[in-house]
Amino acid sequence: MVDGSGKDGLDSFGAPSFARAERRPFDVDDQGSESAASGAVAGVEVAIDAAGELRSTERLAPLSKGLDTCGGEEALARLFAGQLQAARAVEAAIPRIDDAVDLAVASLSGGGRLVYLAAGSPALIALADALEIPQTFSEDPGRFITILAGGAEITTRFGGVAEDDAAAARDAVAEAGIGPRDCVVAISASGSTPFVVEGLAAARHAGAASVAIANHAEAPILRAADVAVLLDTGPEIVAGSTRMGAGTAQKIALNMLSTGIAIRRGHVHDGHMVSLRADNAKLRDRAVRMIGDCAGVSPGRAAEALAESGGAVKPAILLAAGTADLSDAEARLARASGHLRDALGALEP
Repeated sequence: MVDGSGKDGLDSFGAPSFARAERRPFDVDDQGSESAASGAVAGVEVAIDAAGELRSTERLAPLSKGLDTCGGEEALARLFAGQLQAARAVEAAIPRIDDAVDLAVASLSGGGRLVYLAAGSPALIALADALEIPQTFSEDPGRFITILAGGAEITTRFGGVAEDDAAAARDAVAEAGIGPRDCVVAISASGSTPFVVEGLAAARHAGAASVAIANHAEAPILRAADVAVLLDTGPEIVAGSTRMGAGTAQKIALNMLSTGIAIRRGHVHDGHMVSLRADNAKLRDRAVRMIGDCAGVSPGRAAEALAESGGAVKPAILLAAGTADLSDAEARLARASGHLRDALGALEP
């Protein structure tokens, strides 16, 4: 696991200066395949874990009994209770999510990429997170990529066959050129989906840092990764339907991971998404409010500063706060490694 105490020394991008986390014990063969200890048989996912128990994600929840006989509101209330339980499960994982942020920021600051590896419902959740980061925080889309069972077609043709294709996972990892500078985040409710298990093994074999997110304590991917994030959501109200509780917890965890990365990389200031580039009416309106709040100026002056900066919020805030011109604002941001708070603090009173 990453040592969270390594946050004292930060590089110019706010990344921890600790050495990459030591790999967890994990048996791989010459091709990077996981050993038979995974609990999967010949590339086929099974519902019984290594301890001989039915996986928690396949069991029936206490609230499942008689669900189909309930009235509409009672059934929905039970489903809602399951969602609340799933959300609460994330709290216990906060320390490990923080470790994951450390690892991801270190990779990104070293020129690497954040790579989401997933299959089934987690693939859709991962895809949304990967697509949102560049739009929300103006990150390079090429630095946040996905390796998903079934590829891009899952958005129109969503099926389960690709989840068992371990060879496709190895090929996708190789095609993406995954290497030591990258950080791979593997997501699977059971933690034993062949595509994800094999993709994680191949990524580790290539030297990538790794995070695993799973909802079952005996998940093979949790034993394999540098940082293991267990979201212990328990049985689903509809047994095996992990798009529900498990999916809710995964979405929360990925929101926390990607936003935590954004905070560390200087994209958030007092809760404002200050790396936003305002390229439509809604975002320009939001940007004007952000500039006014951060620089303490009127909406009119904020709008002027936004126009001067070409729609870039952080330079506009510095312009509104008193920098000489756009070049001065951009130079101050560069000296502060993109962190607005430091750039504002360096302004003369």
